Amino acid sequence: MRIAFKMKLFEGNVDEYRKRHNPIWPELEEVLKNHGVINYSIYLDKETNILFGYAEIEDLKKWDEIADTEICRRWWDYMAPFMEVNEDNSPVSKNLLEVFHIEKNN
Repeated sequence: MRIAFKMKLFEGNVDEYRKRHNPIWPELEEVLKNHGVINYSIYLDKETNILFGYAEIEDLKKWDEIADTEICRRWWDYMAPFMEVNEDNSPVSKNLLEVFHIEKNN
């Protein structure tokens, strides 16, 4: 299953955002993989500071359960100063609708 979403990075925080993701905390990477994340990328539109997230996941329920982990909550707190967040410091995230996909068959 593929999902896509967008988030908003505050002006002037691209370098710090990138730095904090490279490398991502090993404990968080483990939680992501253990919850069925197969591929996960985040892209930035420099003109708008909109982050575009794309993930290939095994199951939407398992993806949603990541938010309930302690490591995810710590990550949200760590990243909150740099982006739009909700009251619990989770990123303000808007799901995107897939309108086209092509895939090479093996």
